[in-house]
Amino acid sequence: MSEAIFGERFQRLSSKKVAVIGAGQVGASFGRLVIEAEPGDLVLIDIDGDLAEGKALDLFQAASISGKNVRVVGGSNYQLIENSDLVVITAGLARKPGMSREDLLKKNAEIVTGVAQKIKELAPEAIVIVVTNPLDVMTYLVWKVTGFSEKKVIGMAGILDGGRMKAFLAEELKAPPEEIETVVLGVHGDGMLAVPRLSTYRGRPITEILPREKIILIIKWTKEGGAEIVKLLKTGSAYFAPAQAIYEMAEAILNDRKKIMICSALLSGQYGISDCFLGVPVKLGASGIEEIINLELQPEEIKIFQETAASLKKNYQLLGL
Repeated sequence: MSEAIFGERFQRLSSKKVAVIGAGQVGASFGRLVIEAEPGDLVLIDIDGDLAEGKALDLFQAASISGKNVRVVGGSNYQLIENSDLVVITAGLARKPGMSREDLLKKNAEIVTGVAQKIKELAPEAIVIVVTNPLDVMTYLVWKVTGFSEKKVIGMAGILDGGRMKAFLAEELKAPPEEIETVVLGVHGDGMLAVPRLSTYRGRPITEILPREKIILIIKWTKEGGAEIVKLLKTGSAYFAPAQAIYEMAEAILNDRKKIMICSALLSGQYGISDCFLGVPVKLGASGIEEIINLELQPEEIKIFQETAASLKKNYQLLGL
């Protein structure tokens, strides 16, 4: 993305502080996007302090090459995140081939609990974006541990899943991605709910353009998109696309865009579900989630949504939440 575009989009970010917990591939890739935006301060925290400090120094040098006035620091000392405006949690174990998101549950819950406690202590006014898997459960955990408003704890879900579906549709339709809109709701995982009748190309539902068999195949590819990357990489998971999805959320929040995006948010009666984080359309702005958008789902879609919520709540119970 060009310097001119970044300058225009982030012209009001001179005093912001963004902290990333987890200096792995996702966190560092997100950091690379952020420094071009010149938010003011970027902090990388990792259990491996040398790793975080090394990547921070590399990013700082990259910023100077492109003429960006940004301070980048890194290490294992959580004091560095003090008074952050936005905190992104990517810390946790990545999936290995054959490992489901649920396999990660208890291991990553322990890591994320510790992170959330530090955020509560040192950055009590921050908005938190959760990326660690299993995402929807970890987002609920962060909300519980921090005690923050449900508007300020958000999971990165549907933007990534919808982006994957958009990529496959663009390839099939031989069309620019910006002319395609996708709706992928629910859990970030195999149980995600892609809604093709609400997904469009130039405003036209894709159900009117593509045969049912092709749509089913594209939804299958979307659900398996992350696992396929894990299988191919062998020693890691996706990071470029997740980092871009986080960036889109961060940009909307820090620049108060009032932008509609699909994120994991706490439902309180919407779609007949309460006390559960699921991917739904929300309006993102300076205060975090400013509105949850209600879509008119069909009975069978609502049934899937509610079954997913029931499954997630079993995971909450496993963690004693």
